[in-house]
Amino acid sequence: MKVFRKAGILLATLLVPALLYLFLRYSTQNHYVLSRYLPKIDSARGEPLMGKVRLPDGSVITDTIYNRIPPFQLIDQDGDTVNQSIVKGKIYVADFFFTRCTTICPRISSQLTRVQDIFINNPTIVFLSHTVDPAHDRPEQLKAYAKKYDAIPGKWYFLTGSKTQIYDLAMHGYYLPTVDAGLKEGNPDETFIHSEKLVLVDKEGIVRGFYDGTDKEDVDKLVLEIRVLLDIYSKE
Repeated sequence: MKVFRKAGILLATLLVPALLYLFLRYSTQNHYVLSRYLPKIDSARGEPLMGKVRLPDGSVITDTIYNRIPPFQLIDQDGDTVNQSIVKGKIYVADFFFTRCTTICPRISSQLTRVQDIFINNPTIVFLSHTVDPAHDRPEQLKAYAKKYDAIPGKWYFLTGSKTQIYDLAMHGYYLPTVDAGLKEGNPDETFIHSEKLVLVDKEGIVRGFYDGTDKEDVDKLVLEIRVLLDIYSKE
C-alpha cells in the first residue's frame, strides 16, 4: 500500500505542474498594453481632456484626447521638400541630431541603423531624423551622413529646414528639449543641446513611447513595442 501511495504522490507531483502549464498556455492570453503619451490638458481643471473618440470599428466612445504630431514642411537629404504625407498611414521613429555631433549622435544613429535593418522589409515603418543644426546641415551634409549609416532612401529621412520650424517641432510637437547655446570656441558638441530620446509615433500621429537611443536595451524595447503596435493594427 505504501508503495502505491508513494507512486501516487510522485505522479501527482509530476502531473500538476504539467497541467498548470497547459492551463496557462491554452486557457489564458497575454496582453501587452501600449500606452499613449502627451494627452491634451483641460486648462480649467488641469486634468487630461476627455472627448469623443472614434474607434477603428466605427463606434464612438468618450476617452482621453491626445496631442498629435503637427503638420510639417521640411527638406530631406535629397534636397526635396517633404511634409507629413511621408508618414501618412505609417508607424515611425523620430529623433533629433546634428552631423557635427561626436558624442551621443553616432551612438543613436548606429542604433537606428539596427532598427531599420530589423524592419527592412516592412514599408509601414519609417524613420525621421531632424537636425538641430540647420545652418550647417544642408542636404549635402545630410546625404553624406545618411550614407555613413546605411540609411535606405524612402525609409529613413534626414530633415532640415528653418531653425524656427525644427525647434518648434521638437519642443511643441515631440515635447523634447532643444537648445542652441551659440557656438563656443568652435565646439558644436557644447553648442547644441538636444534629447537622446527616440520617439515612437503611431499611424494617427500619437506618441506611443520614448526610448534612450544610446541604450541598447531600451532600443530593444522600442523594437518590441513596434512589433506590438504592428500586431495591434493587424487586428483592427
